[in-house]
Amino acid sequence: MDVAAAVATLLSPAAAVDPYPAYAALRSAGPVVGHGGAWFVSGYEQADAILRDPGMRAYDSTLLDQHFDDWRDNRGVALFVDSMLRKNPPDHTRMRRLAAGVFTARRVGRLRPVIEAQVAAGLDELAAHARDGVVDVMTRLAYPLPIAVICVLLGVPPADRADFRRLAEALTAVLEVRFGAAEAAAAHAAAKELEAYFAALIAVRRQEPQDDLVTALAAAHAADGETLTAGELMGNLALLLVAGFETTTNLIGNGVRLLLQHPAHAARLRADPGLAPGFVEEILRYDPPVQLTERFAGSDRVLAGVPVPAGGELILLLGAANRDPRRFPGPDRFDPDRPGNAPLSFGAGAHYCLGAPLARLEAQVALPALLRRFPELAAAAEPHRRDRANLRGWAAQPVALGAAAATSVEWAG
Repeated sequence: MDVAAAVATLLSPAAAVDPYPAYAALRSAGPVVGHGGAWFVSGYEQADAILRDPGMRAYDSTLLDQHFDDWRDNRGVALFVDSMLRKNPPDHTRMRRLAAGVFTARRVGRLRPVIEAQVAAGLDELAAHARDGVVDVMTRLAYPLPIAVICVLLGVPPADRADFRRLAEALTAVLEVRFGAAEAAAAHAAAKELEAYFAALIAVRRQEPQDDLVTALAAAHAADGETLTAGELMGNLALLLVAGFETTTNLIGNGVRLLLQHPAHAARLRADPGLAPGFVEEILRYDPPVQLTERFAGSDRVLAGVPVPAGGELILLLGAANRDPRRFPGPDRFDPDRPGNAPLSFGAGAHYCLGAPLARLEAQVALPALLRRFPELAAAAEPHRRDRANLRGWAAQPVALGAAAATSVEWAG
């Protein structure tokens, strides 16, 4: 596979199935390769340096104006542009400081009992909805767990959570490399619905403050000094919701699949849940839930000997960097004991994912608990990938729970 074929693969539906041969082809041509007016970065060292370089720019409104003059017509795109995701300093610095002030390690740590309770409830759901011992682990555990946890953190009442999977899936289509007119329309509608919901919840929280992120960020919007605008408040609430849900769902689903494919490793984790942090890091490295991001060069650069002009678009292939043999010996081997494991799955530098500790904690609790509750867990049928190249995960993953699972109602998937 040459560079042109590799890029074509990554821009096609095949990328959702298996992008790794295309990544390998690009790496063989060099850690930074120019093609079609963009530069594809597959080397770990180069991707890490670009992510940490303050002279590199995120895809903000100014850059979007240069590429898509009608982006403001789609609220799905515009909502993320108002968030930390699509901001550069000084706006990004201000927003990040405000968000980090409320999304603290202490607040995340207090969620562990909530996560453990939600995992236990999810495991009960798996058993209760199994048909002949078979159930979809995505529908009954990997999707509802992160939704429940992020909603607790935000302060969303349990009765209001039912539609969030639908809204998040529709909205995040605009974060993909490719999306069609129908997906754009669905993202626009989802953004409008989500904005209306948060506007109503913010109004309630201003009257009845709680110890949650909606209350805290709404206070930042109303405060003197460093504040969030109304658009930034809405954009960052949407980002926290969908990022906290999508990445963790994919992390858990990818982890289940890898453990089922590696029963000896699964047995070790079942016997010793204390191994979970190393397992989760290797899952993140081997098959990350976010496959790529982009930056734009703020000035003329030379990267790995390749000239990149100011304004040049850099496609950072995180999934490829995580399998760079110069950084990870035997990169195509799933090895939870890998020393010095530091994948780029949550980024690096100023835009490092704020919710990374929460996503890790949820997977560290859920995966060993699943294996211990159902020691005979096995794949029941071929899983089905989501049609997403960037936010990589499974749409459905049927599993057989084994003799430990009580059969009850008809399998609803």
